[in-house]
Amino acid sequence: MFEKTSTSLTWRGGGELVQVDAWGRDSVRTRATFAPEVADHDFALLPPKPCEVTIDVNGDTARIVNGRLTVVLTQEETLDWQTGYALNRLDITYLDADGKVLLREAEAGGALKLRARDYRPIIGSKAFRLTASFQSRRDEHLVGMGLYQQTVLDLKGSTLELAHRNSQASVPFVVSDAGYGFLWHNPAIGRATFGNNRTEWHAESTEQLDYWITAAGSPRQIAAAYADATGHVPMMPEYGLGFWQCKLRYWNQEQLLEVAREHRRRDIPIDVIVADFFHWPKMGDFRFEEEFWPDPQAMVDELRELDIELMVSVWPQIALDSENYAELRRNNHLVRAERGLDVHMAFGGRSAFVDVTHPGAREAIWQLARRNYYDLGIKLFWLDEAEPEYAVYDFDNYRYHLGPNVQIGNLYPQMFSRTFHDGMTDAGQDQIVNLVRSAWAGSQRYGALVWSGDIGSTFEDLRRQVVAGIQIGMAGIPWFTTDIGGFHSGDSRDPNFRELLVRWFQFGTFSPVMRLHGDRQPSTSVIAADGSPRVATGADNEIWSFGEEAYDILQGLVRLRERLRDYTREQMRQAHEDGQPVMRGLFYEFADDPAAWDVADEYLFGPDLLIAPVMEPGARSREVYLPAGSSWTDLRDGTEHQGGITITVAAPLESIPVFARDGALPELIGVPA
Repeated sequence: MFEKTSTSLTWRGGGELVQVDAWGRDSVRTRATFAPEVADHDFALLPPKPCEVTIDVNGDTARIVNGRLTVVLTQEETLDWQTGYALNRLDITYLDADGKVLLREAEAGGALKLRARDYRPIIGSKAFRLTASFQSRRDEHLVGMGLYQQTVLDLKGSTLELAHRNSQASVPFVVSDAGYGFLWHNPAIGRATFGNNRTEWHAESTEQLDYWITAAGSPRQIAAAYADATGHVPMMPEYGLGFWQCKLRYWNQEQLLEVAREHRRRDIPIDVIVADFFHWPKMGDFRFEEEFWPDPQAMVDELRELDIELMVSVWPQIALDSENYAELRRNNHLVRAERGLDVHMAFGGRSAFVDVTHPGAREAIWQLARRNYYDLGIKLFWLDEAEPEYAVYDFDNYRYHLGPNVQIGNLYPQMFSRTFHDGMTDAGQDQIVNLVRSAWAGSQRYGALVWSGDIGSTFEDLRRQVVAGIQIGMAGIPWFTTDIGGFHSGDSRDPNFRELLVRWFQFGTFSPVMRLHGDRQPSTSVIAADGSPRVATGADNEIWSFGEEAYDILQGLVRLRERLRDYTREQMRQAHEDGQPVMRGLFYEFADDPAAWDVADEYLFGPDLLIAPVMEPGARSREVYLPAGSSWTDLRDGTEHQGGITITVAAPLESIPVFARDGALPELIGVPA
């Protein structure tokens, strides 16, 4: 039977309750459960803004119309001859403003007796293994879903794990070329399958079905609707627009300061420099080790005089011998293993992770960070290991304050970002950005700048980052960056690595945040005064560390980034105000060009710059597709081309192909050379 309010429709039958609520303009939230009422989980969705809704019930059919989106609910009661009793069924279909089907639950299939909402009880609990199935179009294009290490842009035909790992951030929001966006509002471990015959969303453990769908229309309109539903990213601070310098790792105060001074001596622009991990005595101490960092306040003060912000690395990993471990464990502020030893990671010492789903744990960690970093004037944090990075990804073996990891674990990185965002907000800071290694839906509203984790130093890894940047932007996270040059195995003496670094640096120049990092080889050991070892420091990773040819190119690119500052600031404003990604697939601005949905090796930096990175070793030219409907000016020499064609352009080592749309940014003609 149906019940309605001014903004919702509810159906009950066969023990199940299904509720569809208007949730922002052109959007609804659909929940289903076997509990007496649906739960109002606010994992990512914010309270909806009022909107004009029409609801009609006519016999076995009910309809809710919210702007461009119409939802049709059709109930059926039939006598099942095999069981001998009546069965109740509800089918849901989503239509656009023209009556075209956007998404429809999978059919029963007659004698197959399939269930679009398939609940499999987990004995002894209130939870289910849940699969939601939808019919799908074979020719549908799908993008988004966060950050996965692959070169697949169109996700049609893909299966994705709904779980976080080092270098994988699962953000379960997908955008269709049919004109809808779909958020799986469920932080359970699971999978999404976008097959040719059906789309399936699966949760390993959950108490209800919960998803949000919008029929906003174009990718731009869908991004705006999603930002309204889950939160807008803050305005990027000015220091987020320039160059960030980092290495593994500056192991003492003087080494870090000397790099900052050298940038100023060479007049090379720099906005941020980073004190990476193991600047602390023990993992989880959340403070500088005095022997190597004797006067952090003086360091921060000198950097401020140089107009450089300091970012410090903060990990959620607490070593058993940390000065904070006993107190955190005593207050139930640590994640707990369900079985076996309660040790979650051994890198840097046997340790456990902070349970950031616990409000008390978030407050405790922030107070440590505030006392030892923030009160020194450090306003920028690197939230590493945010998945968190379990030594073994046994997702069913950990329990949080909010429930078992298998049921709510994907919420962890969002809560880690929230820990610092809320603390910094309470301290009076309004423009917040923190670098984080994973994210989930809603992370953007907590100032999450996501980087793509500990990736390799190969051209194949570089190609994956272009796709990752496009996909995470479409998943509602506008801020993205990578370790320029990759993290693992880059030898600074190797000519092949130097070529890769230059090509990656070119890509980084036109990334939302430009940041150099990596564990360069050969490494150097670090020994304390008492003879005990510390984590090694990698080889030099400054732009002058890779030879004169590379240096000339890299310093020119840093200066080009400065010339882009006004343009980049405007893209950050659009991200903040309207939810627009900074890095965009070609389809984003050219959704009516079918070819644009398949281009995985180019992207748009904002609406007006088409970037075609060189991602093949030894390549000195490449093909570039120019989308139909605009003219394109090669900013290196001013040559103009009409769109809808593929051209071959020269790309010597010092050059990245960049094209301006319809005569935009004429002041940049001539760069990069």
